[in-house]
Amino acid sequence: MRLLILGTGGMANSHAMNFATIKGVELVAAVDVNLAVVRAFALRHDIANSFTSLTDAIAWGEFDAVANVTPDRIHYPTTLALLAAGKHVLCEKPLAETYAKAAEMADAAEKSGLVAMVNLTYRNVAEIQKARQMVLAGEIGTVRHVEASYLQSWLVSKAWGDWSMESQWLWRLSTKHGSNGVLGDVGIHILDFAGYGAATDVDHIFARLKTFDKAPGNRIGEYDLDANDSFTMTAEFANGAMGVIHASRWATGHLNELRLRMHGEKGAIEVIHTPDGSTLRACLGKDVETGTWADIDAGTVPTNYERFVEAVRAKKTVEPGFRHAANLQKVLDLAMFTEKERRELKV
Repeated sequence: MRLLILGTGGMANSHAMNFATIKGVELVAAVDVNLAVVRAFALRHDIANSFTSLTDAIAWGEFDAVANVTPDRIHYPTTLALLAAGKHVLCEKPLAETYAKAAEMADAAEKSGLVAMVNLTYRNVAEIQKARQMVLAGEIGTVRHVEASYLQSWLVSKAWGDWSMESQWLWRLSTKHGSNGVLGDVGIHILDFAGYGAATDVDHIFARLKTFDKAPGNRIGEYDLDANDSFTMTAEFANGAMGVIHASRWATGHLNELRLRMHGEKGAIEVIHTPDGSTLRACLGKDVETGTWADIDAGTVPTNYERFVEAVRAKKTVEPGFRHAANLQKVLDLAMFTEKERRELKV
């Protein structure tokens, strides 16, 4: 499989490194609007061809599939162009900034018959895969209550770099630059983490969003820092379970932590994922009486990169696909409406 990397920012390095380890995958080209940047990226990853225009890359055409690692607002036009050109696509999340655009992309993907997947990276966590299997097997009974959080600290820590000085972070704080804030950036991750782990979808939501002052006038250079920094959400799931979901970039002491707790009438499961690793534990059977939790070995699972390559070889999309990502975007869009209207909405 000949692969083109579209966009050469920080996450593109992860795509390039992961795909380079998969047998039969050849990184043949990279695209970025900045010539110096794309050439440096291509040199770093031993990629032979560089382009500053997707149009030129498509005209060249010597590739089978694309990792679309462009900023959020660029996903829509570039992915539609790639599907029209007959190329398989692994797109970074979110699929688009709005449900309308994401749904159009899902429609185009399904009509094309091409493989179209979204890199919801926490599907790579073996512990969430094992937790879902346990839920589907009925090990905790019917899920009644869900707690999910995604906590980051990059607005209060320089562990990620200095956000106030670097465009790779500043655009994520500006709606003018295509950001829907923490809701759009990591909200899609924690919604997927919760819904996938609990094997159900969100049915009703009510959300509150908050943007905190971060600079004089909440502006740095060309960036208006008006995108939301934290959100809290109450949710009812399709299976009747109630849930609380929240995320923040102001979570001091948490570099990048996802946590999911699922409680059923027969037991409970907890998944925690951090940069240091993942844990899975459960309270089952007689341990329910004493509130005793036991660690569970989840083993290993294929990555989204590996699954995308296998899907292209089989010529059949596997989850997470574009339609799933579009449905998640619908929840995010409605969350913003509930903030404005101060009322719960059905998905």
